[in-house]
Amino acid sequence: MNRTVQKGCILALSLLAGHVMAAVSANEAAQLGTVLTPLGAQKEGNADGSIPAWTGGLPPDAGAVASNGFLSNPFANEKPLFVITATNAAQYRDKLTDGQMAMLQRYPQSYRIPVYPSHRSATVPAAIQEAARKSALQVEPINGGNGLVNFEKSGYYAFPIPKNGVEVLWNHITRYVGGNYWRSYIQVTPQVNGAYTPVRFEEEQVYPEQVVDFPSDKKGNMLYMVKQRVTAPARLAGTVILAHETLNQVTDPRMAWIYNAGQRRVRRAPQVTYDGPGTAADGLRTADNLDMFNGAPDRYEWKLVGKKELYIPYNSYALESQTLKYDDIVAAGHINPDHTRYELHRVWEVVGTLKPGSRHVYSKRHMFIDEDTWQIAEVDHYDGRGQLWRVAEGHSLYHYKQQASYLAVEVLYDLMSGRYLALGMRNQEPSTTQYGLQAKFFDFTPAALRTDGLR
Repeated sequence: MNRTVQKGCILALSLLAGHVMAAVSANEAAQLGTVLTPLGAQKEGNADGSIPAWTGGLPPDAGAVASNGFLSNPFANEKPLFVITATNAAQYRDKLTDGQMAMLQRYPQSYRIPVYPSHRSATVPAAIQEAARKSALQVEPINGGNGLVNFEKSGYYAFPIPKNGVEVLWNHITRYVGGNYWRSYIQVTPQVNGAYTPVRFEEEQVYPEQVVDFPSDKKGNMLYMVKQRVTAPARLAGTVILAHETLNQVTDPRMAWIYNAGQRRVRRAPQVTYDGPGTAADGLRTADNLDMFNGAPDRYEWKLVGKKELYIPYNSYALESQTLKYDDIVAAGHINPDHTRYELHRVWEVVGTLKPGSRHVYSKRHMFIDEDTWQIAEVDHYDGRGQLWRVAEGHSLYHYKQQASYLAVEVLYDLMSGRYLALGMRNQEPSTTQYGLQAKFFDFTPAALRTDGLR
């Protein structure tokens, strides 16, 4: 055989093999919306009916939406089926994470898990369902799963039928959050006695396909752009962070800039990634703790353990209610469980173990990802000695009118210090998340930061 032809055959076979390993077959993809939900979850319920079958999620008119965006609670009349405490936790051990068990042991008198009837309330718009189907057929991982190709052809849910741990993680990273949005929210880092000073943020996040003048040469490797400004307290106000999130952060790392109001200058911010300090977080979270996990997955080996049934925060409408003040939510040791809601759901279980030679303050991240939304619900973080250190919980809810899931609050508990961070509270804000943000590319460039940072 001619050597050139031989090389061509080898190359073709290698490309074909890479495609087979990366994207699923047409027969597998056909399960989306039939045997599986459009996003890849099991449609059927569990054996005893405690997890119901998925029947399409809540309708857009499931509840009233106030003029400022706040949602009414479709399940306001429900009462807990039972409450898990330190006293009876052993009875439910197989459906609790190590982190939840540790919280029950750390705060036996106050931390509890109220369990309500399960509702598979979430779905996404038809166009996003079709995007997930395209992703299943087209998206391929590169650089050992640390980047994506062909994703710009679909735009959401890179691997709705995942084959390994990193693909499950990518579904969280690339999930639909409602499109371009603006929101303001509060972050708190209470002392052990519960005393706190609220830090107020304003945040805008936009996607290339929804920015009319987005440069075509930048679309291929851009996932989204986000701008975050601190507006209170006065000593922190005026700080602005801008980040361009890429799809392959190994070859093209996240680009980030910061405007410091005191210095009145814009500079690059390479610390806004991995285990760099979270903004105004008093050392209680890393940059990649935001949204339960964000950024490049390349410093960990991600093992897919499988699926399991777990009590996770869900349909957390009460936690976003305007009838609550921040003082009603923030308490010593943990947020007030009077306003939390947990349900039994199937989750993907993924364990990230720090690669030899890589650096991060977390040696292991044990994640549990909701099968219906691909939102990370629970994460146990381990320190360099292998000890459980921080426990993250994402209290999610579903915006039935926008057809998008998001977090009422995300919490990161430090078991060693007895402190925690709660981020995303909007109860006393003038409005909740506003969708459909109109944006220009210039607004998300370093040149625009100085204007954004003016007090």
